[in-house]
Amino acid sequence: MLSPQHIAALEALVGADGLVRDAADLAPYEQAARYGGGKAVLVVRPADTAQVSAVVGYCVREGLSFIPQGANTGLVLGSTPDKAGGQIVLSLDRLRAPFEIDTADRTVRVGAGVRLSALNAALEPHGLFLPIDLGADPMIGGMAATNTGGARFLRYGDMRRHVLGLEIVLADAAGTVLRLGDGLRKDNAALDLRQVVVGSCGALGVITEVTVEVKTRPTHTAAALLVPRDEDAVLDLLLAFEKEAGEHLTAFEGMSRASMTHALKHVASLRNPFSGGEIPAYAVLVELTSTSAAALDEALERVLTGLFEREDAPLADAILAPPERSWALRHSLSEGLRASGPVTGFDLSFKRSRVMDFRREAIAALAAEFPDYEVCDFGHIGDGGVHFNMLRAEGPASPERAAALNDAVLDLAVRKYGGSFSGEHGIGRANQAAYDAYTPEDLKRLSGAVVDLFSKAPAGAARFGPARA
Repeated sequence: MLSPQHIAALEALVGADGLVRDAADLAPYEQAARYGGGKAVLVVRPADTAQVSAVVGYCVREGLSFIPQGANTGLVLGSTPDKAGGQIVLSLDRLRAPFEIDTADRTVRVGAGVRLSALNAALEPHGLFLPIDLGADPMIGGMAATNTGGARFLRYGDMRRHVLGLEIVLADAAGTVLRLGDGLRKDNAALDLRQVVVGSCGALGVITEVTVEVKTRPTHTAAALLVPRDEDAVLDLLLAFEKEAGEHLTAFEGMSRASMTHALKHVASLRNPFSGGEIPAYAVLVELTSTSAAALDEALERVLTGLFEREDAPLADAILAPPERSWALRHSLSEGLRASGPVTGFDLSFKRSRVMDFRREAIAALAAEFPDYEVCDFGHIGDGGVHFNMLRAEGPASPERAAALNDAVLDLAVRKYGGSFSGEHGIGRANQAAYDAYTPEDLKRLSGAVVDLFSKAPAGAARFGPARA
């Protein structure tokens, strides 16, 4: 229970500007990015690592429940308070220092509250960028905490491949500050706990500072929308582009007819790029990039010509367009779905060879069992990721039917196809039950032991391992 004495003590630690108490001002910290949310008793906004340490230590000593929050762009309720109204939100939005760009080392050291857009804007004059492509604008600390992936994972990988150093505050009575890594690319002098923290979703501590490796910004880009001969040809196309385009291949994004239809219907700025306006059953956005003066348009056309000329041609059509026009369609898919009705989203991941087989079986099975839902999937086919969205235009389903749908999709994806129920979104309240159901008991026990070794996890943080007091 938060008392006036607690509020006064926290205000003494962060100052009056570091507290948010009025109901109207609390609202942005309480509402989740896609759906749901809860009720915060207070928002505390430390300005630096020392203040984070002081706040965390005080909350642990006083038994106050808190949940760390970055930009609140996550989709699994991992950064918003629950509905009980007793949790403090520990917002990191004031942690914008340091901001140190080292062009020689090609690294940047930033506070956890720096947003991806701000980082890339500062890097642009240097010809550099952090190549994590997302439909949201998260903070760098949250990206490290959830090991963010994105649409260009195929070329650049996830945050784990870019994080060279971290500063975290452990959730213990002292608010212990721990530095993990000093920005070195090679360092085998100790156990690399930095990589344990990346992707831990706040269970091991509160990230306050991140050092990331950044990349040289591409200067040339070519893209096309591909219409495969059929579903079985998608993997064939991917392998052909990997072989023929090599390191220039940056993205290979799949889009279903349903998802494209809703985007074109609800996003006024979009134009239908397909021949005769007929939206294909499935399309793939392929992108090539280069930092040199490579003739990418000619290279792309050469690969496409070879595919069309094959006796077993896997390609039915290809639309060449400016890259920004192709990406506009891809980036509008989520917006189109939100405008169409309640969406139940699944963040799935498979071996690449099993993605289209899963789609085929899942769509047929769900059409028979859940005809009131429409499958509107899209995803990062190049890395096996699928955003398997279920749209119910009639309005929200009953809790029982929603639970049945959830079980049907996840049982098929995880148990039969060996996939992951969280390809890149991490663990939060929205999928904690899936973690409990599908994670082997030995792994849960070991994960729980790791959390205990670091500290007592912040109340509300992801629960990796069995429930603990």
